[in-house]
Amino acid sequence: MIFPGMTLNRHIIEIQRQHQSATGEFSGLLSDLGFAVKTISYHVNKAGLSGILGLTGKTNVQGEEVQKLDEYANETLTHAMEAGGHLCVMASEESKDPIAIPDGYPKGKYVLLFDPLDGSSNIDVNVSIGTIFAIYRRRSPDGKPGTLEDLLQKGRDLACAGYVVYGSSTMLVYTTGRGVAGFTLDPGIGEFLLSHETIRVPERGKTYSVNEGNSRFWHENVRRFVDHLKQEDKGTGRPYSSRYIGSLVADFHRNLLTGGIFMYPADHKDPAKPKGKLRLMYEANPLAFIVEQAGGYASTGEGAILDLEPKELHQRVPLYIGSREDVRLAERFVRGEM
Repeated sequence: MIFPGMTLNRHIIEIQRQHQSATGEFSGLLSDLGFAVKTISYHVNKAGLSGILGLTGKTNVQGEEVQKLDEYANETLTHAMEAGGHLCVMASEESKDPIAIPDGYPKGKYVLLFDPLDGSSNIDVNVSIGTIFAIYRRRSPDGKPGTLEDLLQKGRDLACAGYVVYGSSTMLVYTTGRGVAGFTLDPGIGEFLLSHETIRVPERGKTYSVNEGNSRFWHENVRRFVDHLKQEDKGTGRPYSSRYIGSLVADFHRNLLTGGIFMYPADHKDPAKPKGKLRLMYEANPLAFIVEQAGGYASTGEGAILDLEPKELHQRVPLYIGSREDVRLAERFVRGEM
């Protein structure tokens, strides 16, 4: 029985009861993950007091300066998940290569990819940030170390995806392919409690989220689409409003609940990133899986994100995500059909 206020662990157990073949391994995996993000949430909420704000002086695989809290979140997730016996391999946006499960630990039947702390450029100014995760079933033989092929799976093959937003409250949203549920952390008892039983994104929104400071680097078709959103719509009699935080999890979370479209188009601002900034495996795929389960849609501008065949762990893609009708309209503009 699903009911408001039930804990995340109880919710996972209730979902697993719908599968006669369930072994409990998946619920154990999500329980470990829940503990890790609660730990991160605790330190995010007191980061200014515990000496973990600012830069480490290092540069990650993406060529970005590493924040201290970024590094802390990455290490917390890695250490919390490696010993549980549920995973055979992991990958992090912060790590160049796959993260092997250490010798001596059992190798499970799942793989985990994660962005430990999305929106790290906002850490020092107290803007909402988040963690994004994607879980697949392994493809390699059971009992052995996982492989790169276990990690490089299409978004359509996800077993579970979710994110945590650290804001005015800490909220975890996840799906196993049977709808989307949201849980709010009660700091008094240290538990995620069901607060959003069935999340559905409106078919059409009222807002758009994009960094218009990059507009001069966009393709003309993208600029025309954004200009179109600013004009009075014939169907609603109003233009779209701009709502842009600059933290992907925060922008996505707002649009998931209220409708709208988030965009990070391909641009020619940085020759090293001609296909956009966002990562397919750590950001686009898990959020696309969530939004489709909530009735929305995610696209590269040319087709569904979830249908892309990944080529590498840190592959970048353009992303248009949110309300289904808004994203479909964006595709028509990007393709030059309007």
